[in-house]
Amino acid sequence: MNPPKVVSREEWLEARTRLLAKEREFTHLRDALSQERRELPWVRVEKPYVFQGPQGEETLSQLFAGRSQLVVYHFMFAPEWDAGCKNCSFWADSFNGITAHLEQRDVSFVAISRAPLAKLQAYERRMGWSFKWLSSSESDFNFDFGVSFKPEDLAQQRATYNYGPLKHSITDMQGISTFARDSDGALFHAYSCYARGIDMMNTAYQYLDLVPKGRDEQGLPYSMGWVKRRDEYA
Repeated sequence: MNPPKVVSREEWLEARTRLLAKEREFTHLRDALSQERRELPWVRVEKPYVFQGPQGEETLSQLFAGRSQLVVYHFMFAPEWDAGCKNCSFWADSFNGITAHLEQRDVSFVAISRAPLAKLQAYERRMGWSFKWLSSSESDFNFDFGVSFKPEDLAQQRATYNYGPLKHSITDMQGISTFARDSDGALFHAYSCYARGIDMMNTAYQYLDLVPKGRDEQGLPYSMGWVKRRDEYA
């Protein structure tokens, strides 16, 4: 690893201060974007989705657990797979510790996949996770929220992901959706993001962006080609 330039502490401080001004500008722009995201219109959720979880069957409304906001991580785990997606596992390794904090801000958090509950629970035990994870195997939830794709749509190249044409034939993808519930119990879809849209929710990537080599993914077959499930690293 070759440094860009080696300078005195005074020169470094001058360069760092210039960068700080850009970082502050970026922070303000991000705050404005977050506000605009919160002001998006909502869509009423009419379909009665039911999931299989550790407490048995639960409706979408029950996943709020008495709170007014819900975050769903769409975890890639197709019914025929024996293990969850390694990239989603990279994200999920940071989920355990956040749920208690989210609940203090009136937010419930769950992960949802199409694989049957028994497979989710076996993989959950392997990875040592404790966040709430449910199966949508008996509902259209994943299809309706743009993270699972029917064979006929894939075959005829009609599938869409991240608000555009899906460019491969994988049946399940990742994403995040948020929902709200009003005082009368009505449910609303507020926001969804996919692909690089979920990038900032990966804790490890945020730290890698701070170090000199960054994510160090240049030259790989694809950007996350180095990632493995954490119990698979040598």
